[in-house]
Amino acid sequence: MTTYVVLLPGDENAWEALSAEEQAAVFAKHEEFSAALAARGHTVTGGHELTHSRTTKQVRKSPSGELLVTDGPYAETVEQLSGFYVVESDDLDDLVQVCGILADGDGAVEVRAAVDHSGEE
Repeated sequence: MTTYVVLLPGDENAWEALSAEEQAAVFAKHEEFSAALAARGHTVTGGHELTHSRTTKQVRKSPSGELLVTDGPYAETVEQLSGFYVVESDDLDDLVQVCGILADGDGAVEVRAAVDHSGEE
């Protein structure tokens, strides 16, 4: 079984501009996605919707080793990471097909395998 992370980029400002009914329709797509995963043998082991990127804390170190913390996103972009799922699956091709439920219109979904370090010493 391989662990995959399904990354959900999106336009946070567009999300906030949606009506309650429009947001409910998006949540319904996520329910459909979760049901399809379960029906096809994939297992969701985690995931969350993320807060707006304006709540981000960027943490870096200066060349001298000083910790630098800034508020807000590092770069102004149209899309931000809005949420993610952690899914265990033996069938990447099918997982990608199920992710099509969430990838409508201009929205893209990114699927990446997680690196498994459990066998390393």
